[in-house]
Amino acid sequence: MTDMVFGATPAKPGEAIIPEWWRTVDRWSLAAIIALFLIGLLLCLAASPPLAVRNGLDPFYYFWRQLGFGIVALLTLVTVSMASPLRLRRWGVVAFLISFVALALLPFLGTDFGKGAIRWYSLRVISVQPAEFLKPSFAICAAWLMAASYDLKGPPGKGLSFAIAVTLTAMLALQPDFGQAGLIIASWALMYFAAGAPVGLLSGIGAGVIGVGWFAYHHSEHVARRINGFLSEEIDPLTQIGYATSAIQEGGIFGVGVGNGSVKWTLPDAHTDFIIAVAAEEYGLILCVVIMALYATVVARSLMRLVGERDPFIRLAGTGLACQFGMQAMINMGVAVRLLPAKGMTLPLISYGGSSLIAACLGLGALLAMTRARPRPDEMEDILGPVH
Repeated sequence: MTDMVFGATPAKPGEAIIPEWWRTVDRWSLAAIIALFLIGLLLCLAASPPLAVRNGLDPFYYFWRQLGFGIVALLTLVTVSMASPLRLRRWGVVAFLISFVALALLPFLGTDFGKGAIRWYSLRVISVQPAEFLKPSFAICAAWLMAASYDLKGPPGKGLSFAIAVTLTAMLALQPDFGQAGLIIASWALMYFAAGAPVGLLSGIGAGVIGVGWFAYHHSEHVARRINGFLSEEIDPLTQIGYATSAIQEGGIFGVGVGNGSVKWTLPDAHTDFIIAVAAEEYGLILCVVIMALYATVVARSLMRLVGERDPFIRLAGTGLACQFGMQAMINMGVAVRLLPAKGMTLPLISYGGSSLIAACLGLGALLAMTRARPRPDEMEDILGPVH
């Protein structure tokens, strides 16, 4: 029955690491992750040549770069997914500290690449966005603090994690990067809820977030412009949302055909933030539904496997990582169909970008490690014999 529900069986003592990993990892989630990556390569092949031509590069320049990033990312995913929760906790805390320092230094050493928000470090050959690596490491660090608060003499971990979440949210909002800021505070709230937080407290935090949003709308031209554009009844056809909306309408159910789409020639971020518009135009609603189903598979199966987890750190870290992954995909696609204001957020595993892809695989590798099948205490007794 366990095999039917979870798709894996607990590890056996003394088993080699690769067979053990294959027996215990959630193979359905792993398959969905690989499928999303392959779809991303397919869409990069469709969306990136116009950008390469405009930049005077080989038409498949960005595709080959994404393939290279993908090989590194998938190897990273498998390596991280083999790690123990204890090792992941240590790596996660160290990665969080490094990412936090990198985020703090962005205003002094970072660049905006002409987009108005200082979010990247330019390293000539590649660029790095610290916020992408901050998200999974924050989930692990916050889970560690929350889990530590369960101990009788443990630290006030829930309060400390909240202070860190608020600090990160403020730092990201000042870039400005309200999408990543919202993702951080939302993932913390879901983890806190899973840790047993009272609904009244979470409602108060939600009210505080709405208050901050109201303040930002009235005091930030950037925020006001995006929200006003979102609330406007008419869509400017020459904006990114206008191009994306037209592409989705043109695609219909079956799409206009591979290579026949036009949005990739007019939409500046067709290969990154609005890549779902390329999918909708050339492949239609069918591919979009498949993509949504794959994201839902990873999130739903991960949460199902975490329900029976007794270790609070594993349960909370896995919840945070799964919800971050699902929410980021939901926000990206919600922006493209005009259900949400523009956020400037990539579609995990599918959008072009080394930072986004490698960071997503780091988080998913940790999630696969957290959701690997582990024997319960009663099963351990059957395997090892009674403990006296």
